[in-house]
Amino acid sequence: MEEQVEMVGRAFVDHYYHLFDNDRSSLSSLYQPSSILTFEGQNIQGVEDISTKLNQLPFDQCQHEISTVDSQLSATTGGIMVFVSGSLRVSGEHHSLRFSQMFHLIPTLQGTLFVQNDIFRLNYG
Repeated sequence: MEEQVEMVGRAFVDHYYHLFDNDRSSLSSLYQPSSILTFEGQNIQGVEDISTKLNQLPFDQCQHEISTVDSQLSATTGGIMVFVSGSLRVSGEHHSLRFSQMFHLIPTLQGTLFVQNDIFRLNYG
């Protein structure tokens, strides 16, 4: 079971950051009205507001490089917690920025997963 959770977590991370780096507007399909994003301490709720936040970031292009992905079952039946660390390079910048991000994935009635909770922080220093 642990290996399957790790595989699902990694597949989600690969999908999420591929969309973020190549088609950011498609990220809205991963959220639901109850979803909450905490982005650098700012809480944002709902598909529309989360999508607006992600699409209005002050850079058009970036590239994520994932260092670690840790996944575990959550108390919610079928839910998975995913913790990611890595770096991102924003277009026009010479230095990468380190980041951490946590996702709480919840199953839908259709058998897919959506992001219920998403916490993102840049790691300075």
